[in-house]
Amino acid sequence: MANSQTFELKKNIPLMVVLLSGAFLTILNQTLLATALPPIMKDLSVSESTVQWLQSIFMLVNGIMIPITAFLIGKFTTRKLFLTAMSIFAFGTLIAAVSPNFQFLLIGRVFQGAGAGIMMPLLQTIMFLLFPIEQRGKAMGMFGLVIAFAPAIGPTLSGYLVDHFAWRSVFYVVLPIALIIIIAASILLKNVTELTNPKMDYLSIVLSTLGFGGLLYGFSIAGNTGWLHMNVWVALIIGSITLFLFIKRQLKLDEPILEFRVFKYRIFGLATGLGMIVFASMIATTVILPIFMQNLLGFSAFHSGLMLLPGAIVMGIMNPVSGALFDKYGAKWLLRIGFIILTVTTFMFAYLSQETTFTHLAILNAVRMMGIAMVMMPSTTLGLNELPNHLISHGTAMNNTFRQISGAVGTAVLVAITITAASDNESISGAIEGVNVAFRVAGYIALFGLLLSLMVKDPKVIKKPSES
Repeated sequence: MANSQTFELKKNIPLMVVLLSGAFLTILNQTLLATALPPIMKDLSVSESTVQWLQSIFMLVNGIMIPITAFLIGKFTTRKLFLTAMSIFAFGTLIAAVSPNFQFLLIGRVFQGAGAGIMMPLLQTIMFLLFPIEQRGKAMGMFGLVIAFAPAIGPTLSGYLVDHFAWRSVFYVVLPIALIIIIAASILLKNVTELTNPKMDYLSIVLSTLGFGGLLYGFSIAGNTGWLHMNVWVALIIGSITLFLFIKRQLKLDEPILEFRVFKYRIFGLATGLGMIVFASMIATTVILPIFMQNLLGFSAFHSGLMLLPGAIVMGIMNPVSGALFDKYGAKWLLRIGFIILTVTTFMFAYLSQETTFTHLAILNAVRMMGIAMVMMPSTTLGLNELPNHLISHGTAMNNTFRQISGAVGTAVLVAITITAASDNESISGAIEGVNVAFRVAGYIALFGLLLSLMVKDPKVIKKPSES
């Protein structure tokens, strides 16, 4: 038995390399532009609230595509879907690399986000089908390392590239790797998923896109127009109404895109909310801090990326540690301690000045990321553990979707606050005060998360719902 298992694992190693390379490349692009945003702002003459769309639109499209992928997996073969997703991602990378203006660059990021949004759930499904249950731990362990490592090197890699070459080099480096993965996958990848030919509710896709997109657009333009501008409120109202109609429709469908009935389980809803808060905190910081360091303190792109690296490494190390602590002690104290660390360090970021040093930023961010790691994995596991088995896949899709959406909206809101808070004073000190105000708001949101975490009880007294 052991020999056959080893044989299966060895036989699938080339295929795993292709799959994990695809995952690495797509996850890398979540943070790859973090330190390239200031050079893009200067070259294309756009503001902070406009340039952050490159980050937000990637996560928004990701979030929209994740639930749709469940339909696509049942509709198309594994090979066709993987190759299509990587091709869409590569096409978007090419558009971004040669884009003559910001609009084309944004379109490129939309295609990148669409390809990446299909890739992630598809890769998880393929690995679960390729490996027997006794080998899935190893396979998902490798996948977890990729998820932790890719975002860690993204800002540093892009910082090095834009310091030595034009910002377009970020995309020119990614493009040939994507093409190599496409070629390798066309040779090695086999069909492992079962075609079920499900029906797609296209009205739901339109409603979800308009709903989430309207909210993101409203929060994003607030930085340029002001929070009281009519366009802001029109976008937010349309987005809210459309999102309400989307949720109402999902509750009526037999096969919804997103199964909102999972929120009937109180702990799942609570855990999902906690995960949204920490993910938005993490993503928003990777946008705001590099802009602050490069535009206001005069650091290079490489150094602003290097500042984020210790925090990303700490988070990568803490993920398995927090997982082991969760298994042994449960989520209650992990979540509370994690949110205490996140709240305190976020408020400490609200006192930045022109004298703030690289070392201070790097250490404070590393400690903050430790707190985020203590919340992110345990909150996800806690929520999914609350669900009966037949709802776990729906819970995973809901959790991933709302986490991506929260990252997109959270980034847009905090960048808009940074700009509007500094609008009364055009000096560097005024701009820094805008950053400080954004971190104060983020601190109060983290404090709200801490209060929510007090509602989490000892797992020993939480009874898992029956399968009925």
